[in-house]
Amino acid sequence: MADGRLAHLPVTVQFWDGSVLEGEPPADPRHDGGRSASVVVARDRRALAHLLHEPGQIGLARAWVDGSLTAFGDLEDVLATRNVFGGVHLSLRDRLMLALAAARAAGVTVLRRPPVPAIEAVPTGRRHSLARDRTSVRHHYDISNDFYRLVLGPSMTYSCAYFAREADTLEEAQKHKLDLICRKLRLAPGERFLDIGCGWGSLVLHAAAHYGVNAVGITLSEAQARLARDQARARGLDDRVEIRVADYRELFGPPYDKIASVGMYEHVGRSELDRYVQAVSGLLRPGGLFLNHGIARVASKPPTAPTFISRYVFPDGELHPVADLMTSMQTAGFEVRDVESLREHYPMTLRRWVSNLLNRRAEAERLVGPERVRTWHLYMLASANAFDNAELGLYQVLGARHDGPHGLPLTRADLFCD
Repeated sequence: MADGRLAHLPVTVQFWDGSVLEGEPPADPRHDGGRSASVVVARDRRALAHLLHEPGQIGLARAWVDGSLTAFGDLEDVLATRNVFGGVHLSLRDRLMLALAAARAAGVTVLRRPPVPAIEAVPTGRRHSLARDRTSVRHHYDISNDFYRLVLGPSMTYSCAYFAREADTLEEAQKHKLDLICRKLRLAPGERFLDIGCGWGSLVLHAAAHYGVNAVGITLSEAQARLARDQARARGLDDRVEIRVADYRELFGPPYDKIASVGMYEHVGRSELDRYVQAVSGLLRPGGLFLNHGIARVASKPPTAPTFISRYVFPDGELHPVADLMTSMQTAGFEVRDVESLREHYPMTLRRWVSNLLNRRAEAERLVGPERVRTWHLYMLASANAFDNAELGLYQVLGARHDGPHGLPLTRADLFCD
């Protein structure tokens, strides 16, 4: 790398006509020499066309999603080289020279803008308005309940699991997570419990069945709500579990004793974070407990341009340092009582989801199409890589409204007793 230009490719690039640009693998302490560069394959001219028209992450994302760009071998090895490109900046002159070189090599058709993959999301309307948030959330969750069951497993729990041992199965670890949340909230029979962003209902069903609470779960996805209600009826819990299609900003009525939000606040947005926590506080009784389980930005910087994740996975999703959430909680009248990092648990969860996807890839493609399967494969492995490198973290933050008795014990010993 010199003067912002790429002197050595960290990957080998193989083109549709058989030509190859040999790469040099970056130094990696995990390997003792003799390591070959990972191979990225441009299957046809669309890959170059995407990159010429949208240089950077969006061009790469479109080429990956439509299948014109792929990789041989371990995709994780390719993803491990991504930071090598961080200092590369191409001037307008550089881009024109590349376009001319591409036209000579691939023909003038490479200069035409290729179709954008149909699953790309570009939300419209005021950011984080009720209408736009509904559209963004449904883009991700309303694709196929059967697809989510294939990837997530029988628990249908779409958030970081909690592994007591590395050998735990995904189902065991997800049950540990659900139980840990209920224990941290000290749920008790007869209490009113709210789950904001309940997904397919795993937490409210667990809380009602094992802790005797009267639970309400809210989601913006009609597909999730239908399945959660079916699960409640099938388990004989529909008298204690209610599922609503609603935004947290639309709730009112008697206060709840305990509230959880698991993997939801990533959709809230930094500009709405104070309002979100204020709304939660207004839904709780004095002294009530609130647990927020969510991804936080650690070493990585907020993106300044559209990303693969924002266009293909979580439209309008935003990540913040956990300190921002804690500050908002304190401003809203919460006393922060407990913070736990689950960072190492998320790559373990994600890689189990990837295994589920790849083991049944043909079925997944029949359910949602090859573009979305390629998207999920890349998104989950890239996320695992970011958690491994401590660019992202996962925190459970427990707070209590400080205007009443919270009922928490002096120690946390009971959390770890079976």
